[in-house]
Amino acid sequence: MSAFEFRTVPHIVFGEGTSRQLAEKAAPVLKSARRLFVVTDKGVRAAGLIDAPLAALEAAGFTLETYDDVVADPPEAMVLEASARAKAFGAEAVLGFGGGSPMDTAKIVALLATGDQPLSEMYGVDKVRVTGLPLILVPTTAGTGSEVTSVAVITTGATSKRGIASGALYGQMALLDPELTRGLPRHATAATGIDAMVHAIEAYTNKRSKNPVSDALALTAMKLLQGAIERACADGNDMAARGDMLLGAMLAGQAFSNSPVGGVHAMAYPLGGIFHVPHGLSNSVVLPPVLRFNAPVAEAQYSEIAGHIGLKPSSAALIDEMERIAEAVGIERRLSQLGISHNDVPRMAEDVAANDRLLPNNPREMGYDDIVAMYEEIL
Repeated sequence: MSAFEFRTVPHIVFGEGTSRQLAEKAAPVLKSARRLFVVTDKGVRAAGLIDAPLAALEAAGFTLETYDDVVADPPEAMVLEASARAKAFGAEAVLGFGGGSPMDTAKIVALLATGDQPLSEMYGVDKVRVTGLPLILVPTTAGTGSEVTSVAVITTGATSKRGIASGALYGQMALLDPELTRGLPRHATAATGIDAMVHAIEAYTNKRSKNPVSDALALTAMKLLQGAIERACADGNDMAARGDMLLGAMLAGQAFSNSPVGGVHAMAYPLGGIFHVPHGLSNSVVLPPVLRFNAPVAEAQYSEIAGHIGLKPSSAALIDEMERIAEAVGIERRLSQLGISHNDVPRMAEDVAANDRLLPNNPREMGYDDIVAMYEEIL
């Protein structure tokens, strides 16, 4: 067996209603920190999801400053603004509350608030030299798994996405409360759920970092998510389904944080960076052609995944099931449905071909012409 390392968040809390116990649950992590900088977005705040947890923290004697200007695919300038606000506030700890964008922003804010390393020097793998402020992450969607990953992705320049991958991005606690996902609309539930399934599939097929722990987490995540996504979309108040999706997304996050994603994510990034398509939806749309492209070299692994979730052990069965789920939950399946045309393909393919962080993880080497062909398959 090849040598490997596995890291994850040291303290995970899961259960309905746990967000209302945030002050109590977070005490061992926060220790003497009393000034908490909260990172979220206006949608989460308007929905009232943070009201009870923040009220409990204030009642426990914490001083809070809330930054709710996070947007999807957070731009670098916004992340720097949030970090400056945290420093001006004198933040002693950071609380990220929301989907992937607020949590990724919170991760970087926790690093930049110490003021010892500029953001420009953090991009890439293991470039972070600082220890950030104590960080607690609370997801309100069941998809990104960002609460347990060592990766943060933001938009740089006009459209390009860049990632930071470092153990310094792990929070000290992830708190998962299925109640916080109850109000997530059907479309967002579907897109984020398929996003989590993509994380599990790509972690299981990573040709550089695949390991027994990430494999076990990925398979368990796939089983939970496959069984729950249609139930949660059919009935948003099905808390058993909501819980399975949240737990599945977290397990998939742990898997891909240690066995990183590959070609699907590389092809999804231009959809978000250029056209502002939500990340989960981007992954869902590009998944089938990448699975078909990889199948000749990943047949054994795709067959293992398919067999584990009760399908015929074959790549064809897995691909058919992912397409069936996308159709059943009403997710867009063509680039044209997202306002993307044939004329946009070369620009997107160039971005993908230059992604030297993710493409080396893909089980099959992807060249520019391969990428163009896959995009054209789903126009």
